[in-house]
Amino acid sequence: MPAYNEQEALPDTLAGLRRSSLPLDVVVIDDGSVDDTAAIATANGAVCLQLPFNLGIGGALRTGFRYAVENGYRRGIQFDADGQHDPTQIEALLAPLADGADMVVGSRFAGAGAYQVGRSRGLAMNILRWAIRRLAGQRFTDTSSGFRSFGPDVLALFAAEYPIEYMDSVEALVMACRAGFEVREVPTVMHERTAGVASNRSFRLAYHYIRVLVSLANTPKAERPTRITGTTA
Repeated sequence: MPAYNEQEALPDTLAGLRRSSLPLDVVVIDDGSVDDTAAIATANGAVCLQLPFNLGIGGALRTGFRYAVENGYRRGIQFDADGQHDPTQIEALLAPLADGADMVVGSRFAGAGAYQVGRSRGLAMNILRWAIRRLAGQRFTDTSSGFRSFGPDVLALFAAEYPIEYMDSVEALVMACRAGFEVREVPTVMHERTAGVASNRSFRLAYHYIRVLVSLANTPKAERPTRITGTTA
């Protein structure tokens, strides 16, 4: 769970995860926050990895993937700190992993719930869907979803090579597909941010959507890492 200045939303988000019937180990990556994010994470029973300064969500996630691999975890879930993701949907993300998938994307637009985006953002998302279908050879309805699950081989790949630039989720999706992993998408319910302020602004989104299209077109095909074997942690 990457978190940057999420002291307002984090208590409710962690409380929701504690209510889950699943045996979850929660790891919060405090991405150089200047508020009480780290203290709140620790007080609520999460492992907190504190970065000395803000790396951005990609750098924070790579830290989380490295932690998972180094500690022997064979499944991982990417979960937002701001309350958008619903803990009751975690089982839907995990089920395809048991059925052979390497990575699963929870989609806001695949039939569950009624998540809405603005017109300009919706247009940009449509362009990204088209681009990823061309580059990855697979159709996704929600290319920028941050609600995802991962098997051991994808955890190993992302621990070493997860993209650290803005729109990391889009680049990571292409990376996994082009590495030959089986990536599936499942419908999941998501909510609006419960507290705090989103970091995105319309001009930043426009710039980064253009940048990510250029970088995606020049992304080399990743090599699939050696398959991990052993017992489940």
